[in-house]
Amino acid sequence: MRLVIARCSVDYAGRLTAHLPSAPRLILVKADGSVSIHADDRAYKPLNWMSPPCTLKESYDGDAGEQGVWTVVNKAGEKLIITMEEILHDSSHELGVDPGLIKDGVEAHLQELLADRIETLGEGWTLVRREYPTAIGPVDILCRDSDGATVAVEIKRRGEIDGVEQLTRYLELLNRDPHLAPVKGIFAAQEIKPQARVLATDRGIDCVVLDYDALRGIEDDKLRLF
Repeated sequence: MRLVIARCSVDYAGRLTAHLPSAPRLILVKADGSVSIHADDRAYKPLNWMSPPCTLKESYDGDAGEQGVWTVVNKAGEKLIITMEEILHDSSHELGVDPGLIKDGVEAHLQELLADRIETLGEGWTLVRREYPTAIGPVDILCRDSDGATVAVEIKRRGEIDGVEQLTRYLELLNRDPHLAPVKGIFAAQEIKPQARVLATDRGIDCVVLDYDALRGIEDDKLRLF
């Protein structure tokens, strides 16, 4: 991971246009190629970003190498243009392979129960496998619907925006595999926050509210699909 703190302005040109005026900001360049720009607030959420696959081209003026332009382009031709005025810090760090988030007992059990009763998502659905591996971590459940289309399921106890973002990254990778594509997504949780539902809907991801007791066979086993 590369960490750059710089006084810069940022312009995004794609489906929409956006401009960030000059200010000190943190720029993260990750090993997967993603580039994100952060302020000293907003918790984890970046001000702007470019998801992989994308390319970064750096050009600098003069010998100091502090003023210049970074141009980040994704496969759709969208551009993130970062105009550097002054670089205050620039360092790279090798983080290695991340072990990933270890699910709590309820999430792990939900995954096991849903995999065993995958037909509760729909008649004729079949399980491909649990913990389907990708380059950025395992997908909780990979299955096929009644039409044979591939579906990736991400399971959380509480469904929030970061879970939708995680599933989005999985779908980007899975859809590059011609043996799986097109891959649809389902975001499943015992509770799904309104903001997460809005983001999932915007990205074409279905939301399923899981009833833990129902999956255990204690109550009616119907899932609510929104």
